[in-house]
Amino acid sequence: MKKKPLYLKIAIVAISVLILAFLVNFGLNIWINTQLPKIISEKNETPYHITYDQLEVSLLSRTIKATGITVVPKSSLNDTVNKAGIYSKIESIEITDFSISGILFNDKIKAYAITVNQPEVVLYKREKKAINNYKSIRNQVVEPFQKLIVVSNVNLNRGDFKIIYVKDNTPVLSVKNVMVQLDGILISDEILEQKIPFSYESYAFDCDSLFFLTNQQYYIRASNVKTTNTGLAMKNFSMVSEFNRQQFVRQLAKEKDLFTLKADDISVANMDWGFKDDRFFFNTSNITLDKVYANIYRSKIPEDDLSKKKLYNKLLRDLPFSLKVDTLMVKNALLEYEEEKTFEKGAGLLTFNNFNLTARNLGSGFGQQKMPDVKIKVDCKFMNTSPMKVDWSFNILDKSDGFNIKGSILNFDTDQISVFSKPYINATTKGILDKVYFNFTGNDVNAKGDFALEYHDFKVKLYKKKKPEKESKIKSAIGNLFIKNDSNGELKETEVELKRIQEKSFYNFLWRCIAEGLVKILL
Repeated sequence: MKKKPLYLKIAIVAISVLILAFLVNFGLNIWINTQLPKIISEKNETPYHITYDQLEVSLLSRTIKATGITVVPKSSLNDTVNKAGIYSKIESIEITDFSISGILFNDKIKAYAITVNQPEVVLYKREKKAINNYKSIRNQVVEPFQKLIVVSNVNLNRGDFKIIYVKDNTPVLSVKNVMVQLDGILISDEILEQKIPFSYESYAFDCDSLFFLTNQQYYIRASNVKTTNTGLAMKNFSMVSEFNRQQFVRQLAKEKDLFTLKADDISVANMDWGFKDDRFFFNTSNITLDKVYANIYRSKIPEDDLSKKKLYNKLLRDLPFSLKVDTLMVKNALLEYEEEKTFEKGAGLLTFNNFNLTARNLGSGFGQQKMPDVKIKVDCKFMNTSPMKVDWSFNILDKSDGFNIKGSILNFDTDQISVFSKPYINATTKGILDKVYFNFTGNDVNAKGDFALEYHDFKVKLYKKKKPEKESKIKSAIGNLFIKNDSNGELKETEVELKRIQEKSFYNFLWRCIAEGLVKILL
């Protein structure tokens, strides 16, 4: 029998291998196309029921593509009334570089990356909180889907996300047109127990708009939100209470400030944050808030809160996490403070226009033995007319809560604060404070320092107690008899020493020091 040529043997072996590979590939392809639906539905151990319109698998490129995906809680299939859980519609999902062995032996999809296109996700919650604690993320999101798919990278395109309170369909969180890139994901049993139940190498996130209802019943809104490992930027930020002023006051047991905050631009540079030994930390070189509007409203209708008010040293010293902000800048701001005795009289108003602030070395005292002084500089126009400058410094670790604050106010027309003084002290003033200088050093107990004033044409007008719209001419005349209405071009100086009222704020302490200086010079 004649032997077959060597090349013919090689050809037969090669063809046999190709046929075998084709058969194996064909068989695997059939098996995987049969097995994947079972992994997604029958063998799906998550609490979610997943369906799709079309599923395409390519062993050659090791890709999986599903379109028309819906995700609903399995519990909702038998209970249409209780709809708590995640509900989602997704245009398509693409999985790249998946592991065949993961499907063969683990009933789990393991892959390099997953891309989710145009997901619409709604999480219905029984509590009116976006996130109760870190465990809710782990239990409701990470753990369930880790049982189904494990990937290194996640890409999300044009997503919409909502969290809704089941009881009254109140939106708690809404994020629109979301883009996410999350690389180097790692999940393990140990990591699942951490505050953030997965680790990552880098991330990028941006969205068109953000809406969030905080636990303190404030609405937070922002647009063009962009963040990465190292930075954050957003536009049109606002934090506004869901209550109007009367609603807010009526639900208070004790006095409390109502805040309104808006900013055209907010940016955070060189940001580093996360958890270390289960403790949150946040570090940044710079936070900038541009074109800010801030309003602080206080009603005197509720009962006074007589609890001790901590000074800023202690407030920062007692923060239970690590915080470090090298520089905080507030630019082109308008700050307003309003205080109201009754709704009928209306609120007195103080404004600080063209407000610019630079604060350095802000941080918490958590785990610190030595810290540089916090230094704050303010440059603004008081009541939109008078240049005002302030230099304020304190050390966070100083347990006496020591501080130094000095500043100046120039060319102040006292008639400008009639809107505040009339409803509050039933009096108005006229006259010009040409120069006001103060330099106070104090702590949690007392303060003392220097006060200087140059002024002219100072007069008071006092109003009737029962008819505050009418002037009491007798009281006004007597009051003006005791007032030295002109400093005659001289800068009058005096020393001030005052005890702090423990249930009052730092700003009340500062104002009382200034008022003490005014009284000593004017009377």
